[in-house]
Amino acid sequence: MVYFHESVCISPQKSFPDMDLSEVRESENNLLDVIEPNYPGIPAGAKRRMGKSVRMAVGAALPLLEKYPLPDGIIIATANGGMEDCIKFLNQILEYKEGLLTPANFVQSTSNAAAGQIAMVTKNHQYNTTHVHRGLAFENALMDVVMLIEENKDAGYLLGSTDEISPYNYNIDRLAGWYANEYIANRNLYHSKAKGTIAGEGTFMVWVNGEAQGASARLVAIKTLHGEDVSSLQETLKRFLSENISSGQMPDILITGENGDERQQPYFDAVESTMDARVTVARFKHLSGEYCTASSFALWLSIQIIQSGTLPAVLIKKRGSSNASRQILIYNNYRGLQHSFMLVSAP
Repeated sequence: MVYFHESVCISPQKSFPDMDLSEVRESENNLLDVIEPNYPGIPAGAKRRMGKSVRMAVGAALPLLEKYPLPDGIIIATANGGMEDCIKFLNQILEYKEGLLTPANFVQSTSNAAAGQIAMVTKNHQYNTTHVHRGLAFENALMDVVMLIEENKDAGYLLGSTDEISPYNYNIDRLAGWYANEYIANRNLYHSKAKGTIAGEGTFMVWVNGEAQGASARLVAIKTLHGEDVSSLQETLKRFLSENISSGQMPDILITGENGDERQQPYFDAVESTMDARVTVARFKHLSGEYCTASSFALWLSIQIIQSGTLPAVLIKKRGSSNASRQILIYNNYRGLQHSFMLVSAP
């Protein structure tokens, strides 16, 4: 069994150091950028040299590593690493004709920069890896942790994700049609009926091990799927539920990554139609925006909901007959091609 303990989330909403979703922060220009803290644990000199993605990851990891100082591994998920620093470095190559280049931009631009910086700051020499699989990066990182804990049940790991809004990537994806051209306020995200959605970013860190004592939540199962066929998605979900939930039962809450893009809505409708009237349906991307590792924000929400026993009203799409919040199914969809299910329950 894999158990989630303390977690940290830096997001566009009030999630760090404490969660407060009573007021939803609005998007600007179809962007939801994070509320960055002061990062008191990062030395000022080091913080100036860090790119945004790395800065968020280190800032979120340090509070956990103060309590769990000796992780057996650091496993991070990201889509592009520090893309903005990468572009700065490439521009320097042109500007200085491949002469004397600033190494900081190159170091901060690689995908494994966040995991490496966390290891260097904490002097950790254990297993250290980064998963870069677009919309399934976080799910692959989580499956990596599951396998590691199965091999060593006494081990503990720092699991996380980090992604930033890069102007370069945002413009490319907008031109490709993944972000809406017309302005969409996140409060109206699910009523827009547009092609495209709004961009987001965020960082999530959690301490994971095989011990139930003191845990906030438990991972029951995880499943990923590649494909565009709606019926295959629905059949995969039915098998997933039959294998992991008692016959005749359903999760208490379904949290989906519905994002307002009308092209992807059939997938969310198919998943919702598989649930019965007992299940409360919730959604989260009006809080986080769309980014490759947004499913980690949904996992953070699920851990908070299970721990508190309360589902914030701002998440609810459809209230089910069950008032319980002990078992949550997360469904995320990235661009209609990459799908994932995570089933999380009380420990």
